[in-house]
Amino acid sequence: MSAFPTNLFTGQRIAVLGLGRNGLAAARALGAMGARVQAWDDTLDKAPIPATAGVEFAPFADLSGFDALVMSPGIPHTLPAPHPVAAMARAAGVPIVSDAEFLFRAVRRAGSRARFVGVTGTNGKSTTTVLLAHLLHHAGIPAIAGGNLGPAALSLPLLPDNGIYVLEMSSYMLERLDSLHFDAACLLNLTPDHLDRHGDMAGYTRAKLHVFDRQGAGDLAVLGDTVPDCAHLATGLRSRGIDVKVVGGDADAPDMWVRDGMLRDGAGVIADLAHATSLPGTHNAENAATATAIALWLGCPRDMIDTALASFDGLAHRQKTIGTIDGIRFIDDSKATNADSAARAMACHDRMIWIAGGIAKAGGIADLAPLFGRVAHAFLIGRDAPELARTLQAHNVAHTIVGTMEHAVPAALAAARTQGVPVVLLSPACASFDQFTGFESRGLRFAELVATLDTP
Repeated sequence: MSAFPTNLFTGQRIAVLGLGRNGLAAARALGAMGARVQAWDDTLDKAPIPATAGVEFAPFADLSGFDALVMSPGIPHTLPAPHPVAAMARAAGVPIVSDAEFLFRAVRRAGSRARFVGVTGTNGKSTTTVLLAHLLHHAGIPAIAGGNLGPAALSLPLLPDNGIYVLEMSSYMLERLDSLHFDAACLLNLTPDHLDRHGDMAGYTRAKLHVFDRQGAGDLAVLGDTVPDCAHLATGLRSRGIDVKVVGGDADAPDMWVRDGMLRDGAGVIADLAHATSLPGTHNAENAATATAIALWLGCPRDMIDTALASFDGLAHRQKTIGTIDGIRFIDDSKATNADSAARAMACHDRMIWIAGGIAKAGGIADLAPLFGRVAHAFLIGRDAPELARTLQAHNVAHTIVGTMEHAVPAALAAARTQGVPVVLLSPACASFDQFTGFESRGLRFAELVATLDTP
């Protein structure tokens, strides 16, 4: 790994809008690679950023003469309404691109033939991304993970020719690619999410399928077997000469599957997932199958997969046990920002005290009804707690609107003790931005409160 040359984008004028984790890294990296960068954030006048070489921090009045606009993923360029700077870029004919696009351009301009892997899907992206990088590291293959889960694409170093970038790609990022070619790409699953940004499920699906753009002969596409119309999609990809693998977390997937806890393909058993204690549940079996399929294709030895999966420590805020009190496990699954993701965690436990709530996605928690019988009591927080309460009331699920995490955690412990329930599960099924800066801060607050509980 090494730094990028300082002249890769000399002569280019690049606009960067949004200076959060992705945008600030993009502005600094592009400036360091020789570009003339103008960057701005709608909150910058309240929290100025220190001067950065090659970067001018100033609001945009006109984008004429710019070569590209890099917008942070959370800023809309079409629906529900384009940001004024995005509209300005379109009027000036300036392409709107992702920071991942510029990483690809930088790697190629630097002369590296490092390969790129794109990981997308509604749920499981982060785990699969980091797990794949872990498998590659275990095999001694230079690899680095980043993108949507962090670190930002343009904060990653230059890899050598045999290196591999494993990028988690959100639907927002995938809409803003121009030349980025993924040697291997996967679509894990697809359930309704971010419909405000994509209009409807068809628009969301189109955005996700961009991960396979520019793939052709010699590339790999991996599909989760639950992806809608999976067989038709696989046929279309194969018609372009792409090697396609359809995988899953149960026995029905055609190319790689799990039966009796064993990860298998047509050649036999690959790994015993009972050894992989940080990958519980069918959904994580799907993540393991996807990462393994790509790792084998990239050259990982088959006989090291079992050991590598077993040594994976998991990710924060994804079904992580963060404490045990009186035999009651407290599990942080704050990353579950929609019902489908929460269902994956809930299905791992026969009986639980459930902490949920925040900003509900379309459909709320109605789809979780088949799992409500596992909920001994639900404690609801956040803006849409009343909406969730109505759904639980309709299914006769015991619940209490407590409003905040500060009230939910001690109430959950008391209920678990009284009812003899072995698990307190934070799996909110909602976005977090009503009370927290993100799912990470929500999970950290949960852990802080658990650490302060009485343990007589």
